[in-house]
Amino acid sequence: MIGAVAREAEQHIIEGVLHCSHAECQREFPILDGIPVIVADLRRYVSDNVLAMVGRRDMTELTESLLGDCCGPGSTFDQMRQQLSFYSWDHYGDLDPLESVADPRPGSMLRCLDVGRRLAQPIPSGPVLDVGCSVGRGTFALAEQSSELVLGIDLNFAMLRLAAEVLRTGTVRYPRRRVGVVYDGRQFPARFANADNVDFWACDATALPFPDKRFSLAVSMNVLDCVASPIGLLNSIARVLNPDGKGLLTCPYDWSPAATPLESWLGGHSQRSPSVGASEAVLHALLAPNAASAPVAGLELIAEQSHVPWHVRLHDRSTMNYLVHLIVTQPAGPDDRPGA
Repeated sequence: MIGAVAREAEQHIIEGVLHCSHAECQREFPILDGIPVIVADLRRYVSDNVLAMVGRRDMTELTESLLGDCCGPGSTFDQMRQQLSFYSWDHYGDLDPLESVADPRPGSMLRCLDVGRRLAQPIPSGPVLDVGCSVGRGTFALAEQSSELVLGIDLNFAMLRLAAEVLRTGTVRYPRRRVGVVYDGRQFPARFANADNVDFWACDATALPFPDKRFSLAVSMNVLDCVASPIGLLNSIARVLNPDGKGLLTCPYDWSPAATPLESWLGGHSQRSPSVGASEAVLHALLAPNAASAPVAGLELIAEQSHVPWHVRLHDRSTMNYLVHLIVTQPAGPDDRPGA
């Protein structure tokens, strides 16, 4: 419940406090830049994201470039700008009138989402969850095809803030990396149908703060290899999907110990095992119907496409090309659950 409103604009709460009414919780959670922050370890989250939370958005490109030179490559400031450049280019570059026509083009996420939605049909009516929404274009695209609530969640506050700014203002503003620590400011309109049904929250994808069986569709694009517990993510999605709901996930299996402990990787190691280290084989085993040994309770694989192109623009002369594995899942019936 809303405990206090410190600042609002055009029916958006910009700053405020949420109070948990659960008798065993009774905690406070902040709303910052229009984003409710609902995470278990709030103190650690704020500490990890304080630069993005208190960082100014009113500086000129001249000042930002000077600060970027002072902080240097690899700094937290530069990492934040790189992430905004990578994701904003792909999510919104097709709307940028200054974006040159190039190959690869921006919009890999949208094209992949379209493939997944076609494979997932029919999708029942009901609220939609975009798990790991990044800068938000996928959330807006899902809302354009639905009259239901569409909620985007992520833990990267800088990217959530950009998404929330697009929601409030209908304008995209981000630093597009040219080379090194040289960035060109981009700003252009971005308005989407049914945006009134969209909101963005800071939440942990592996511990979603929602009731069971709440969503008709849960989308998670390239998140599985970016969380500490991939199985925790699958379990979390399974819990919040309603019995007829669908889960749409993509992953390039770009495992890194910086994001996921080696022992939690799904494949990518132990090539002496029955899966020969293949991530796809491990995921198939986890989502197989009647898999008594599977640690994932409640999801089964119903469709997939193994190699979907996805491009990440690093700078003017560098693009990273992925072939992501796209899967569609649904909640398993009672007889399909491990131990049933």
